[in-house]
Amino acid sequence: MRVASLLRPRSLAGQLFAVQAVLIAVVVAGCALFTYVSDRSQAEDAAGRQALAVAAAVADAPSVRAAVHTDDPTARLQPYASEVQRHSGVDFVTIMTPDGIRWTHPVPERIGQRFVGHIEKARRGGTITETYTGTLGPSVRAVTPIKEGGRVVGLVSAGIKVQAISDRVQGQVTALLGVAAGALALGGVGTYIVNARLRRHTHNMNAAELSNMHDYHQAALHAVREGLLMLDGQYRVALINDGARELLGVTQDVIGRSVADLGLPAPLTGALLSSEPRVDEVLLTAERVLVVNTSPVSGGQRRGTVVTLRDVTELQSVMGELNSERGFTQALRSQAHEAANRLHTVVSLIELGRSDEAIDFATAELELAQALTDQVVAAVTEPVLAALLLGKTAQANERGVELVVSQDSRMDDGLLPESLPARDLVTVLGNLIDNAVDAA
Repeated sequence: MRVASLLRPRSLAGQLFAVQAVLIAVVVAGCALFTYVSDRSQAEDAAGRQALAVAAAVADAPSVRAAVHTDDPTARLQPYASEVQRHSGVDFVTIMTPDGIRWTHPVPERIGQRFVGHIEKARRGGTITETYTGTLGPSVRAVTPIKEGGRVVGLVSAGIKVQAISDRVQGQVTALLGVAAGALALGGVGTYIVNARLRRHTHNMNAAELSNMHDYHQAALHAVREGLLMLDGQYRVALINDGARELLGVTQDVIGRSVADLGLPAPLTGALLSSEPRVDEVLLTAERVLVVNTSPVSGGQRRGTVVTLRDVTELQSVMGELNSERGFTQALRSQAHEAANRLHTVVSLIELGRSDEAIDFATAELELAQALTDQVVAAVTEPVLAALLLGKTAQANERGVELVVSQDSRMDDGLLPESLPARDLVTVLGNLIDNAVDAA
């Protein structure tokens, strides 16, 4: 079982959680990397501007111009450069001759040596900012000329080590990583909560299982001959299968339409709009007899209604025929019982030696039966109905009820449609007579 569980694909919620977690991690990592590169670039630009500002300030200082023309410029410039270096936040301030020979340097032993870097543009009166690896290591530096009367009398270089810039960015990176970790944790928690809700709604099924369930649902929905109708909380059609379309006589697209707009008979519409469940309620459409069951769907609030429709038109027809046949059977049994009684009476009279009375009794009964038959046949041209009336007459007599066919009774006066089947006439007339006999 454990092996099967491991081989089972992850649920849809689990797959989405994994994808979202990876996506959030990639986005946060990308943003963190972009921010780091951007901060590093901005830090280097800021360092270049700072170095250029310090170098320009030193080159414009009158004391520096005055010291350049002394016999020992280093004696006056070295303390000044060290003071500027401490207060300006740069790693070095180097003052040199136009040819690049150092008058000052953070390492005194290197005073008098040639400056390592590009100074050609500065010697021509321009200013240069660059990242270069000198005697103190990689640094962002600026070189600017010391001018006097339009003539370059010296050069000043100020710079900040790349390592110092990295140390500054490191603090920002630490804060950035904290923010990124917080964003990742917050995104992970939010994703977990959303996917936990999704897991409950999908019952922890994976995509293949959901797809199969959808396919089975569609196949079952269209295969069922009974009508299935699903209404939302506003009694609009949310789902309808082929059977329901046929039973309700609906051909157009009704998804999203209210039940009240479908043009159904008022009793059926009322049953569908009812908030109370209906159980095996028989309702009529223009052409069918339907058994309707409704069941509300609720989960703390009303979400809709499930309606099932069953066609019992043919069943009702068969039951009508069965009732007619049962009526015929009862009528024949009554006639047989009555005929047996009369026959026994005649036989008894003959056995008693009263033949004349037996003949008179038999003749009177025959004349009465013939008169009734002639009257019924004259009023009803349909043989099936005539037979029904004769049988019902005998059945009524047996129950002590007199059934009389009046002289003006007619069934061929044109009021009934000719297309009406005889079996339907038998059903209607037989029910009416049975009800009358029961009432009597």
